[in-house]
Amino acid sequence: MTKYYVKWTNNPQEVPKSPEERMKLWQSMLEMTKADMAAGIAKDWGITSDLSEGYAIAEFANETDHAAFMLKWVPALNIVSKPVLTVDQCLELLKKAMASMK
Repeated sequence: MTKYYVKWTNNPQEVPKSPEERMKLWQSMLEMTKADMAAGIAKDWGITSDLSEGYAIAEFANETDHAAFMLKWVPALNIVSKPVLTVDQCLELLKKAMASMK
């Protein structure tokens, strides 16, 4: 499983003008987020206090699962998603890099 850092911002072109429609959109997205967390896909999630952007830490078995996860948020959100390394992976990477320099 690969962990991803997912940074998102609201897509202003997709935000409903009506307050009622905006609340419905937020509620549906938050319910999807809770379901992703309950399923173990999203490990962490947060939003800035001005509600304009946020992040998630999510884990996927493969690129297809990652892409399917991203699709459900488009076009409401603009997303940048990158795989991340653990501390142990970074240490292993450094060991390999140092060994290759000898």
